[in-house]
Amino acid sequence: MESFLNEKFDVKSKHSSEEALQQWRKVCGFVKNPKRRFRFTANLSKRYEAAAMRRTNQEKLRIAVLVSKAAFQFISGVQPSDYVVPEEVEAAGFQLCADELGSIVEGHDVKKLKFHGGVDGIAEKLSTSTTNGLTSDTDLLNKRQEIYGINKFAEAEAKGFWVFVWEALQDMTLMILGVCAFVSLIVGIAMEGWPKGAHDGLGIVASILLVVFVTATSDYRQSLQFKDLDKEKKKITIQVTRNACRKKMSIYDLLPGDIVHLNIGDQVPADGLFVSGFSVVIDESSLTGESEPIIVNAENPFMLSGTKLQDGSCKMMVTTVGMRTQWGKLMATLSEGGDDETPLQVKLNGVATIIGKVGLFFAVVTFAVLVQGLFAIKLKEGTIWSWSGDEALQMLEFFAVAVTIVVVAVPEGLPLAVTLSLAFAMKKMMNDKALVRHLAACETMGSATSICSDKTGTLTTNHMTVVKSCICMAVKEVGNNNKASFCSEIPESAVKLLLQSIFTNTGGEIVINKDGKRELLGTPTETALLEFGLSLGGDSQAERQASKIVKVEPFNSTKKRMGVVLELPQGGLRAHTKGASEIVLAGCNKVINSNGEVVPLDEKSINQLNATINQFANEALRTLCLAYMELENGFSPDSAIPVSGYTCLGIVGIKDPVRPGVKESVASCRSAGITVRMVTGDNINTAKAIARECGILTDDGIAIEGPDFREKSQEEMLTLIPKIQVMARSSPMDKHTLVRQLRTTFDEVVAVTGDGTNDAPALHEADIGLAMGIAGTEVAKESADVIILDDNFSTIVTVAKWGRSVYINIQKFVQFQLTVNIVALIVNFSSACLTGNAPLTAVQLLWVNMIMDTLGALALATEPPTDELMKRSPVGKKGNFISNVMWRNILGQSFYQFMVICYLQAKGKTMFDLDGPDSDLILNTVIFNSFVFCQVFNEISSRNMEEINVFKGILNNYVFIAVLSCTAVFQVIIIELLGTFASTTPLTCSQWLLSVFIGFLGMPIAAALKMIPV
Repeated sequence: MESFLNEKFDVKSKHSSEEALQQWRKVCGFVKNPKRRFRFTANLSKRYEAAAMRRTNQEKLRIAVLVSKAAFQFISGVQPSDYVVPEEVEAAGFQLCADELGSIVEGHDVKKLKFHGGVDGIAEKLSTSTTNGLTSDTDLLNKRQEIYGINKFAEAEAKGFWVFVWEALQDMTLMILGVCAFVSLIVGIAMEGWPKGAHDGLGIVASILLVVFVTATSDYRQSLQFKDLDKEKKKITIQVTRNACRKKMSIYDLLPGDIVHLNIGDQVPADGLFVSGFSVVIDESSLTGESEPIIVNAENPFMLSGTKLQDGSCKMMVTTVGMRTQWGKLMATLSEGGDDETPLQVKLNGVATIIGKVGLFFAVVTFAVLVQGLFAIKLKEGTIWSWSGDEALQMLEFFAVAVTIVVVAVPEGLPLAVTLSLAFAMKKMMNDKALVRHLAACETMGSATSICSDKTGTLTTNHMTVVKSCICMAVKEVGNNNKASFCSEIPESAVKLLLQSIFTNTGGEIVINKDGKRELLGTPTETALLEFGLSLGGDSQAERQASKIVKVEPFNSTKKRMGVVLELPQGGLRAHTKGASEIVLAGCNKVINSNGEVVPLDEKSINQLNATINQFANEALRTLCLAYMELENGFSPDSAIPVSGYTCLGIVGIKDPVRPGVKESVASCRSAGITVRMVTGDNINTAKAIARECGILTDDGIAIEGPDFREKSQEEMLTLIPKIQVMARSSPMDKHTLVRQLRTTFDEVVAVTGDGTNDAPALHEADIGLAMGIAGTEVAKESADVIILDDNFSTIVTVAKWGRSVYINIQKFVQFQLTVNIVALIVNFSSACLTGNAPLTAVQLLWVNMIMDTLGALALATEPPTDELMKRSPVGKKGNFISNVMWRNILGQSFYQFMVICYLQAKGKTMFDLDGPDSDLILNTVIFNSFVFCQVFNEISSRNMEEINVFKGILNNYVFIAVLSCTAVFQVIIIELLGTFASTTPLTCSQWLLSVFIGFLGMPIAAALKMIPV
């Protein structure tokens, strides 16, 4: 079975090929209810539609870009446009309609832009300000929304409960049973009158309705869980200026005229026009198909929704939103394509297909044997051509039994149990601060053997403060109580330069919030430096206004530095740079000494500064070096900022404490067989100090720097990679290489964390990409499978625990369901062959089917994880899904149940002293009752496939208790009260006790089976 599944039903956890997705669909020959079975699989036809639409859009946009470039070159004077403002737009107080705005930006129409007065002219016509943004007047915002629309794309309406009822009714076998019930009603009423003749038919109808409503309720609840998760996925915020106040806002609340602040790694949330900014490079490949990055500036201000900021930062004015943008139309189509199915879903579709074919074969043979028995009797009696109503009903009952065998034998619930378990886990993980973007990730995380984690913000708290500094060659502690003495010991000229560097060369900002309080915006490193600058008595606004910014090069993880060029008030240009200490210091040839004089950087000073960097790093501090240089007046803003010739201003040590609980989480991973590696851009000594504190770096582990790792040959990597525990000063490509090597060469299942734009390749390459919810950029989140909402390493361990729980829960359910399948099949088949009738009727089998399918999935697939799960070795890529342990339990339990039922069939009447016309009915009721209680107790035994104690934590799982209680109570009702419909009769106390005892006896047998080594 396993080899067949691996050959035909093998898909990857991500990036599966279209061929693989198509292949398993073709092999699924016999499906009772395609609508339900394939509900949570990708809609390939919608995907083809989206791909065609994307190609069309790309062509349109490519032509628009080329036309605008040509127009820009040949514009000699703008011809008056024949544009007329629509009345309703003018009445609302605007001078431009949505269509005109859309045509300017989407069509890159330079002519129209110039006609309307450029960006400032359009801002005026939109009644907005490029500095203060929109006013927050609700009436005005509502008017704007009516004219220009909202920033949301059209989505398919959520299905109501009755849609799920209708889909559950689409089950082919239930439809056939419905027809059987209808014929049975007609024949029964014609022969025996109402109500006696209607009992059999109504029993089947009631059973079908019960199955349908229980199934629909379960499916509906799942859909609501997915709906909640979708809402969470869409919580994307962005910095916006409204009412001259900068604040975070949902991208779905954006309106034309809003001023949006974008930084490297952000996704452009709507079509818009560039207002101001530096070094903006946009990746438009998602829309135009052009991989060549586009430079956006005042000459080319067009920014399209869905494109990504590859570099730089800017202010953008929103012009077109929602479904009026090409991205909105594309997303509406893409959302209908759905997620790829998960490997377990596909595998279980394979199991369902194999068992379905076996079940169909048994059903046909059972029907043939039963019919042959009836024909043999009629031949003997010579009444082959005359049929009574009873015989017709008997024939119908045989057919109903055969169909019901198919109902029981085709485990349609197997693939859906995966979805149920994943939906349950995803909902719970949401509460544990992990947002799963792709279903498969939840499942794959359970097999993870290696985690490559960032340091900053994941292992540490990301609450940074400057605690040490080395300015003018003097090392000092930085604290709130020594600010005055700190400044007095540094020459005034050095303090001035330091404050200019801190407040102008920054990606952060100091703003006044709506409460009138000062607020620091930006990354934790930036805010720590700004806080340091303020503590030295600096004035951010004054520093920024004193000099004009000529060029900005934002920080990125490849250069590990950022820079700014200023035009000074007294004339001349000055460049400031800051970044990784060793890298910036290597570009310095001068330093400011203790007297405030600029002196050449000699070997002694270099050694002293390097020793300071190492001292700070060994104390687990992040170190940054700040430097400046005077530039020649000939510097062009198009040139790159120089990387050498600087004067060192100083080094700062920033404390970022280790998160509480990280050490325990790392130890938990180690005991679970998961290797944790730290991959950071920080200094190697800082990384080693933090890694030791977290328990990542052990005595036999290696810490290596990215540049050294890059130089290694493939042979060296084979021996080196298993020992690497820390990689410092790594570039995004080093991380990508490490992940690729672990996955391909070492066959590991790798989870990797990332927050920056450049981490996208590694997140994409990994089996599970984990993006940071707080520090992560939109590009990183887009490439990730799971978003860690609190940026905490302990949450990653929780995800691994839930992943394992999902995998094991589904194994438990498969073990339980296959046992019921095998026993129900063999009992009815063997009984039909040996005695000429089936002990379990259609109604009874439908009830058994519901116990093992919907109710079984609810009980076993929603077990919460335990700490014991993290003491096992990971499954990895090689593990068989249906393990030897499962086969041992399935075959052992099936054998016991089959033997008991055979014994009851053979000796039951003697055992209970049954005689008379009702003896067969009583015996069949005892067999049915014993069979159901075997499943009830087997369900408890299935809670743990290897441990003997299956009651541990049972009271914590309310769903399990509720399902078991409902099953037992309803079984009593079926036997005692619904006999006429279910072909049962009330039992005596001794018969009840024996039925329950037979079921209970399965538990010690299951415990004994667990002692057999496999």
